This record gives sequence, C-alpha cells and structure tokens, in this order.
Amino acid sequence: MDLLGDWWTPLVLRECFYGIARFDDFQRELGIARNTLTDRLRRLVAEGLLEKRAYQRDPVRYDYVLTEKGRDFFGVLAAMSAWGDKWLAAEAGPPVTLHHEECGHDTSAEVVCAQCGEPLTAEATRMRMGPGYPPKLAERPDVQRRFATQDPA
Repeated sequence: MDLLGDWWTPLVLRECFYGIARFDDFQRELGIARNTLTDRLRRLVAEGLLEKRAYQRDPVRYDYVLTEKGRDFFGVLAAMSAWGDKWLAAEAGPPVTLHHEECGHDTSAEVVCAQCGEPLTAEATRMRMGPGYPPKLAERPDVQRRFATQDPA
C-alpha cells in the first residue's frame, strides 16, 4: 500500500495499459502536475513496475514501459473496474468493457480460488499468517489477535 496507496499511481499504471509511455502524454491524459508525475514515475521505476527506455538523446527523453511486475498489476485494475461496474456504473452500463482476445468475448474480472476456481468472498475466506510474515511482528498481541482462529461457539 505504500507504493499504490495514493490517487495517481493506479491511474499512471492504467494509462500504461492504454499504451501511454511518454511523460507529456501522461500529463496531458491525466491532468497531473509535473512534479507529482515525476515523483510517481520515479517510484514506479524504483519499485520495478516500469522501466525507462531512452527514445531521444539531446535532450534525453524516456518512454516508461511496463515490466513483467507492472503487467501483473493488470489484474488489480481489472478487479477494481469490476467493482466499479457493479456499484458505480450508470444505467447505460460500464464505461469500459474488457474484451478477452483468446475467447473473443467481453468479460469482467472475478477473483477466484487458484485451487478450486470458486469465487473468493469475504464470508468464505479467512486470512492466515503466511511464511513470510515478519517474526518480530508476529509476536505482537494485536497481530496474534488478528490472525487467531475463531472457534465456533
């Protein structure tokens, strides 16, 4: 959330999926201040979601291109879009439709279990501490309460 928890970062990434790669194009499409855009692009490059590729030498100018890590963000945007389509779309329908090229159908994102394929819902899913959870944090009482198994009453 430190990386993605601001308003502009998902929008910059969304524009990458629309094919935008140049600073001036990001600024024009988003109406974002130059200093804010500079900061977001710098962070996305530092975190490995984008890479800079020079397209001009004098002065040096760059394209910002999605990396594999950045392309993996597509599922997050698609899930956000599906939520917005369900809860915020006007009566006319969703403003943007996803078209799956492999099967030829319009579709929407659905978060499903990687094991059984059933939809993941808050009611049927519980978060557990994973193997990479920081040991020092795992000792804290508030964290232990968060992940405590609830016994049925």
